[in-house]
Amino acid sequence: MIYTCTLNPSIDYLARVEDFKEGQLNRTSDTFIYPGGKGINVSRVLKHLGIESTALGFTGGFTGAFIKDFLTQDHIQHDFIDVSEVTRINVKLKSHKETEINGQGPLISIENQQNLLQKINNMSKGDFLLLAGSIPPSISDNFYAEIANKCMVKGVHVVIDAAGEALRKSLSYRPFLIKPNHHELGELFQTNVHNKEDAIFYGKKLLEAGVQNVIVSMAGDGAIFLNQDTVLISNVPVGTVKNSVGAGDSVVAGFLSQVTQEHDFSTAFQYGVAAGSATAFSEDLCTLEQVESLRKQIVIEEIR
Repeated sequence: MIYTCTLNPSIDYLARVEDFKEGQLNRTSDTFIYPGGKGINVSRVLKHLGIESTALGFTGGFTGAFIKDFLTQDHIQHDFIDVSEVTRINVKLKSHKETEINGQGPLISIENQQNLLQKINNMSKGDFLLLAGSIPPSISDNFYAEIANKCMVKGVHVVIDAAGEALRKSLSYRPFLIKPNHHELGELFQTNVHNKEDAIFYGKKLLEAGVQNVIVSMAGDGAIFLNQDTVLISNVPVGTVKNSVGAGDSVVAGFLSQVTQEHDFSTAFQYGVAAGSATAFSEDLCTLEQVESLRKQIVIEEIR
């Protein structure tokens, strides 16, 4: 089973304004409302790719109910813990530039946190658990590390798509996969990652720290996959970028969709890049047809 965990989900309200003017009345030309959060995005993409998962996390109020109803209608399993405050709303404004206004999120009590840890205790050896996104202010930044430690002991493959201290503190617990972009990779080592050579150098340092597999997104310059056995480089397909929301999550989902079916890392990496690109070229998250179409353009080169 694949589980995705979003500690601080959201409703994402996407509004397109053709000529946004600050301080004036603006009218939208298009609006979209989706359940948001990195883990939820991964569950949605996995469903599009024909892979089942269960979405975990915390939801509350009418906004939390919307998320659960949306996933139920899409036949995506979920097992959220109800909290007393409402799930946040994030605003994504698309005009001359793309602007985001993200809510803080609800208070997560110690009891809520313990309930989630109990669900993780009930997982089985060989399961996959994705920890994705930011940690709410009411939860310690040690929380991902605590979960990763439990998973390591139980034989659950933990995937972490996060940044900063929450990720740094988890590295020694042998996560199965992490997926920093080149900016996040540089932040981990207090430096700047300018090119693929830099990404490979610092990616290997993550392997030395305990991570089993690493994917580094390099934006328009492709992506890099590393583990102890190989280093793979991918190009990116040709297309018009319409959407940055969920592209990185789609990389993780595409990769997991193949690894969990026991396909090799090269195939999984190719699917990940295809899925991430397909989402970037779409208004919403990618479909299987889009992924399969773009996969033909993606060349994976092994350099070690």
